[in-house]
Amino acid sequence: MTSTSLPDSLIATLPGASYTDPGIFAQEQERIFEAMWFCAVRADDLPRPGAFKTVQVGRESILIARARDNSIRAWFNVCRHRGAKLCTEESGEVKRAFQCPYHAWTYDLTGKLVAAPNLTKMPDVGRTEYGLASVAVREWLGYVWVCLAEDPPPFDEVIQDVITRLGDTESIERYDIDHLSVGRRIVYDVKANWKLIIENFMECYHCATIHPELTEVLPEFADGYAAQYYVGHGAEFGEDIQGFTVDGSEGLDRLPGVSADQDRRYYAITVRPQVFVNLVPDHVILHRMYPMAADRTVVECDWLYLPHVVESGKDVSRSVELFDRVNRQDFDACERTQPGMSSRLYAKGGVLVPSEHHIGEFHDWVQARLGGQPR
Repeated sequence: MTSTSLPDSLIATLPGASYTDPGIFAQEQERIFEAMWFCAVRADDLPRPGAFKTVQVGRESILIARARDNSIRAWFNVCRHRGAKLCTEESGEVKRAFQCPYHAWTYDLTGKLVAAPNLTKMPDVGRTEYGLASVAVREWLGYVWVCLAEDPPPFDEVIQDVITRLGDTESIERYDIDHLSVGRRIVYDVKANWKLIIENFMECYHCATIHPELTEVLPEFADGYAAQYYVGHGAEFGEDIQGFTVDGSEGLDRLPGVSADQDRRYYAITVRPQVFVNLVPDHVILHRMYPMAADRTVVECDWLYLPHVVESGKDVSRSVELFDRVNRQDFDACERTQPGMSSRLYAKGGVLVPSEHHIGEFHDWVQARLGGQPR
């Protein structure tokens, strides 16, 4: 079925191969995840000089560390000598330098080559030239964003996704996400293509079917229109709902910058290519996706609260449980959908109803990034 044969109420999705073909996934790794700004780690996860994390960005392992001057640096996690993986742990801390476990080439916290067996006998080997290959770094919303491109795009492209959704940047700045603390982190290993997860997050046509707790708190979601469908709109809490919690009970201390018109509302934002931001009056939930294969995506989800809420040990479980249930319901649906992408019935794709038409813009964006024409 082609888009020209569809009723006006329906538009076509991407074809099934877009969600299953390793070749298409490799193109996405190269032209999306390795070419755009990628949200890698929470800056607070690197509390001291020498603290490091390794993350998968597209096809590359990236090493991110805090330097002695307290700045954050990032490099390809590859020794410049013979290509061994420099750090094999997901996180850790070094005192002064990273040493390759193969031939002991050693790099300081700026990435400079500082030692190697017989290095003094090779005066023509430049310490900077043969240092670690650096990656562009920006900090925003309290997270470290990296870009593997030799000529990174303007970071304004990231911020523009927020402006497109909320209408301005001031609306998200009021939540002061940079200075919140992680109260809970849950990592999900989802057996589904990353695009299915984004499509699911962007629409609420499924909400009445699989999200009973969420539609109890946000009754308008039962009508099938997600908050993202309207610029600047936040879904309003139900009349008898006190907080964004699994049972609608009172939440935690409200974020002081939240304006009166943002109170008792939920805002969802998709920041391409792999971040979801969820704003509610007393906390922020931020998802980072790490696409690992055409049919596998790791999602790391942070629940962020005022620092004193976390430090005091206040019980955050009711707010965590609400969106943890939503996540598991969504990811189960995506995993149920993934096998259908390989069906001959889905070779030319499926359809989007009017409340999902904005997903078509996401599909067009993906096609454009891969060098194709919008459908």
